[in-house]
Amino acid sequence: MILSCHDISKAFGEHVIVEKGSFHIEEHEKSALVGINGAGKSTLLKMIVGELSCDGGSVTLTKGKTLGYLSQHQELTSGNTIYEEVRAAKADLIEMEARIRSIEMELKNLTGHALEDRLNTYHNLMNTFELSDGYSYESEITGVLKGLGFTEDEFTKQVDTLSGGQKTRVALGKLLLTKPDVLLLDEPTNHLDLNSITWLETFLLNYFGAVLIVSHDRYFLNRVVTKVIEIELGVLSVFSGNYSAYAQKKQMLREARLKEYLNQQQEIKHQEAVIEKLRSFNREKSIKRAESREKMLNKLTLVDKPAEVHADIHLKLEPSVISGGDVLSVEHLSKSFPPHILFQDINFEIKRGEHVAVIGDNGTGKTTLLKILNQVLSADSGTFTLGTNVKIGYYDQEHHVLHMEKTIFDEISDDYPSLTNTQIRKTLAAFLFTGDEVFKQISALSGGERGRVSLAKLMLSEANFLILDEPTNHLDIASKEILEQALNDYTGTVLYVSHDRYFINQTATRILELTGQTFINYIGNYDYYLEKKEELTSVCISESHSGADTNASYTSGETKAKQNWKEQKEEQARERKRQNDLKKTEERITALEERDKEIDTLMTEEEVYTNSVKCQELAEEKADIAGKLEELYEQWEALAD
Repeated sequence: MILSCHDISKAFGEHVIVEKGSFHIEEHEKSALVGINGAGKSTLLKMIVGELSCDGGSVTLTKGKTLGYLSQHQELTSGNTIYEEVRAAKADLIEMEARIRSIEMELKNLTGHALEDRLNTYHNLMNTFELSDGYSYESEITGVLKGLGFTEDEFTKQVDTLSGGQKTRVALGKLLLTKPDVLLLDEPTNHLDLNSITWLETFLLNYFGAVLIVSHDRYFLNRVVTKVIEIELGVLSVFSGNYSAYAQKKQMLREARLKEYLNQQQEIKHQEAVIEKLRSFNREKSIKRAESREKMLNKLTLVDKPAEVHADIHLKLEPSVISGGDVLSVEHLSKSFPPHILFQDINFEIKRGEHVAVIGDNGTGKTTLLKILNQVLSADSGTFTLGTNVKIGYYDQEHHVLHMEKTIFDEISDDYPSLTNTQIRKTLAAFLFTGDEVFKQISALSGGERGRVSLAKLMLSEANFLILDEPTNHLDIASKEILEQALNDYTGTVLYVSHDRYFINQTATRILELTGQTFINYIGNYDYYLEKKEELTSVCISESHSGADTNASYTSGETKAKQNWKEQKEEQARERKRQNDLKKTEERITALEERDKEIDTLMTEEEVYTNSVKCQELAEEKADIAGKLEELYEQWEALAD
């Protein structure tokens, strides 16, 4: 164990982030920290590195081990170039190399013991330098920068002039090169293209130290991690396996808890009905039995109903009209920003119902293509043609379709004036905007909030051709899954740019890879694209083998179905008998109780209580009834349970 969090707690006012949460990280272990937006993942990382204090509990790092942390936002203002900034991670090796060179110069002028002492120092330094791969640190720096998507031409750029995403990549490269024993990475794949994400996966899989990753990239987590730590409603839970294994176990646990809750609720209602029935018998012993059951019911430890921790985005997309079969035709399209050529002479078509994902490295022109199709930019040459009745709905990652000066409410009402206030509020509530939040100004919203407003507008557009630029950016995993389901249910046509491989895998029927200034077409999802790209050949299982399995499965299934039918019929027969016996028992109880009341009435009459023989007979009958009722009450309880 290299890092442990024991009984840690943190709250901001009444908002509990984590309460008495515990987990540990083993040496060399690759783990993920998952949870919905706002659950407290970044807060937890800050507590581990000491940027925030714990309200309770402790964080322990093994003595002598180092910790490295990548936050989501970086403020690099050092004045260094990209290469100089990253090279600073090797400051100890650079200083050691300088000392070695300095001693080499000194040795020429030394003799005797002084020479012997300096030679010992020199050999020790050389040994440490070689063990630390000192001779290869320059090539290591270059490899990391290129892996993270920087070209050699960009190495000399000043970090002060970089975008937020580029600064994060520089900070990530610098951190990876420092090689701490524990890496804490907060959304490391943000701002990386597919090739860079793949490179980072390989790097982390081979990394000697432990890694704890916060990420919404499910494909990335599936490939890298072997343990998932979940933060949900202030509770930390640990699952072994990758993200898919976690999701499956989580679903099973949720279903089991819900079943346990429903079963208990059913049992409580049943016991309350039995108690009420026993009281209605209005006998001393039946009332005592009712009280006994009531005490047991009061002692019952109630199972909490599993809470749905994320407020689902209830996204339903439906085109208002059906387009023609030919949705988009692109011919000889070219675009460049001299001297950089993005793409030239590209041709492709999109048919109705296709879900086409555009992938490629950063800077190849994917977003530019979408802007051309939406007439935000013009092409240098070539044409594109929309088909009959095609109505475009555009989701822009930069949210140019939003008006920064408007409120959320006005953004919707101005574009859709026919909607009532109630309809607008209902739509916005589906995207997590409630109460006075609808009057927030667009300019004051976070990237994720602006994304949700854009998705709300997209839902109302009733378009039959959706063009989406990075639609999953800023969405948590739960919201991504809802969007995936909405797109899979959508009967129109979709063209989108995304770096989210899991999302592509779930929603794409075709992939266009923009590479070498042209498009390569793959008919299938992301897994199919990888298969073809890597020229894998083992795709099919022989039909004969498949047929044999099918027949065996059918025979097995048929036998199992017959067995299930027989068991079901037997169970139904048992239930009918139980209901019949219960009814007969209740009828006997009612008859005996009525006779018992008649005896009580008779014994108040003068002609009876003055007749000792008659009184004796009635007393014996009453005692016999009491014994029979006692047996019947027990029998009724057993049948009722």
